[in-house]
This record gives sequence, C-alpha cells and structure tokens, in this order.
Amino acid sequence: MVSREPRTDSGDEAAQVAERPRERASASARSLLLTVLGEFVLPRGGQVWTGTVVEALGALGVEEKSARQALSRAAAEGLLEPVRYGRKVRWNLTSAGNRLLREGTERIYRFMREPHDWDGRWLVLTAAVPETQRQLRHRLRTRLTWLGLGSPSPGLWVTPDAAKQAAVRQVIRELGLDDRAYAWTGPSADIGDTAKLIADAWDLGDMEKRYLGFIEQFERLTVAADREAFVNKVLLIQEWRRFPFLDPDLSAELLDHDWPGPRAAAVFHNLRNRWHRRAQAEWDRMDTDAAARH
Repeated sequence: MVSREPRTDSGDEAAQVAERPRERASASARSLLLTVLGEFVLPRGGQVWTGTVVEALGALGVEEKSARQALSRAAAEGLLEPVRYGRKVRWNLTSAGNRLLREGTERIYRFMREPHDWDGRWLVLTAAVPETQRQLRHRLRTRLTWLGLGSPSPGLWVTPDAAKQAAVRQVIRELGLDDRAYAWTGPSADIGDTAKLIADAWDLGDMEKRYLGFIEQFERLTVAADREAFVNKVLLIQEWRRFPFLDPDLSAELLDHDWPGPRAAAVFHNLRNRWHRRAQAEWDRMDTDAAARH
C-alpha cells in the first residue's frame, strides 16, 4: 500500500521549503546543536562549555559565529541557561531543555525497535482551525505529525494506533482546541479504499526513498579515528531523527511489500553502538580542552 507519487504540500511546509539560505544554515546549526546536546550533554549532567560546543559543531562544518548564535537562540527558547566562570561560559540545560531532549532521545531510540501487530482499530480526529490562525495550524500539524498521525484531507487526522488517544487528547487540550475537535476510535466500516487513505495521509513513497538512501549512505561506512567516530555518529543520529517524525510506523498488514524501515533501524543501532565509545572519547577530549583554556 505504499504510495509512489510525490505529494505537493502547501502552507507551512511550502514556507519551510522556501527558506532563505541563511535561515536554512541557522536551522542546521540549531538542529546539530540539539543532536549534540541530546547525545553528549544530557547523559553528563546537562552542562557544557561554550568552547566544547564551538569545536564540536566546527567538526561538523558549522562556523563559530553560527555555533554561538545557536547557543544564544537555544537560551532564548528556554532550553539552556549560561553560567559565567570568569571569562568563560558554561551552559546548563533547563528543566524544559532536559525534558525536550529526554523525550526526543526516547522517541529516536525506541522507534521501530520491535515489530508490532495491528488490532484493526483506527483513531480518527477532526480539528477545525481556520486559515487565519496559521501559527496554531502549524503547531497542531507539528504535534500530531510527531505522534504519527496523517492527514488525508484538510481538518481530518488518522492513525491505525488507537492507543495514542491519550496523547492526542493532551495535544488538543494544550492547544485549546477542545471545543473544535472530535475523535473516534474503532475498526474500519469497510467503506472506501484503505490503501488510498494511507497514500493520502502519508507520503510513504518518499519515506521509502529516504530509508534506502539512509542505508546506502551509512551501511558500509567505517571510521579510523575518534574524531571520525564523533562526526559520523552525530550525522547518523541527525539523519535518523527525521524518521520518527515522518514515518507512522505502520504494521506489516498495512504495507504491500517488504518495508525498508526495520533494515534502516538495524543499520542505525548497529553503527551507533559500534561508534559510541570512540565518539564519547572524542567528546571528553574536546570538553577537557575547553575547560583547560583561559
């Protein structure tokens, strides 16, 4: 039931695609920063020197100015707070930053770890948000997409995972949409084509190409030094973290052929484990060097 046709999105998605180059570069620095914070800073008590981040992002191709701007923006968003030690600054994760990274890390590493059966039930949600409330529409789309819901038509959201009812209810309440949203759970009434519903709700054709590209990019990659392990591990996580946001992780019953997602997941976890020790050693070296600078 995989759709092979590319979809044309509009609204918020089109605006994101049309970002100016400088904005894309800034978003890349921020995204890499969050990956580094989640993988290396969060497990070490949530503290990091500015110099460590600058060197780490520099190894990933981010200029020092952009790295410092990414830190400042993360602080402005309430994810980090600076603590000055003389001329140096050490950044601490806030409670909000800690929570965001823990939730993201759990989602990334749990995603597609085990095959699951489908109980035949769907969760269907209608949520009416007018075009004039673009920011609210964008927040709703972002939150529901992160939960794995797809939208086959405007205002309608579906998922074959009825157990997400509580999570969807929380999103609706937090966005203040209780009086404009309705939801149902249950089996299909055998009206209409389920394969078409899935094709309209999720661009599985594009996702399949992304999975195959991920496998091709990383499957045979090897590292010869700690620095290489650090860089490639961050890039591996950076690429993998997109999939839980894009892929609803449909059960095998709803797919018409061997889906490459589980194979890509195996590549991700195998390489992450293989590079872990050397990447962590390189991070410790960068952090020790940053702490020793005056």
